[in-house]
Amino acid sequence: MRGRKPTSIAPGTSTVVELPKAPTVLSREGKAEWKRVAAILVGRRVLTDADLGILEAYCMAFSRMREAERIIARDGSTVVNAKGEHKRHPASSLQDAAIKTFRLCAGELGLTPDARSRTRFKVDDGDDSDLD
Repeated sequence: MRGRKPTSIAPGTSTVVELPKAPTVLSREGKAEWKRVAAILVGRRVLTDADLGILEAYCMAFSRMREAERIIARDGSTVVNAKGEHKRHPASSLQDAAIKTFRLCAGELGLTPDARSRTRFKVDDGDDSDLD
């Protein structure tokens, strides 16, 4: 996306003020990440109802990334196929996809240093002079 990025939450969009319950579809590890990250975003006053889907995707990717790493750690980074050839473990592809999704979602949520450097998080202190 080109052009200027918004510097605050759009007018008329209300932020989530209480920690939302984690979706039941998330794994235990995904739910723990939801609680951790949602608390950060609620504290920054940047999480809206519209963002809950991307937060869910972030937590799913986090969980898949960790699960793939456990599988690779258990089985090794390569597998031997029927011809006796060493091939990359199939979980590596799943892990790569999960990492890409995780990074994309983290950027969208403002959870990376780069994303935070490009976005000013609006803090409602009653002084709107910094928005001019």
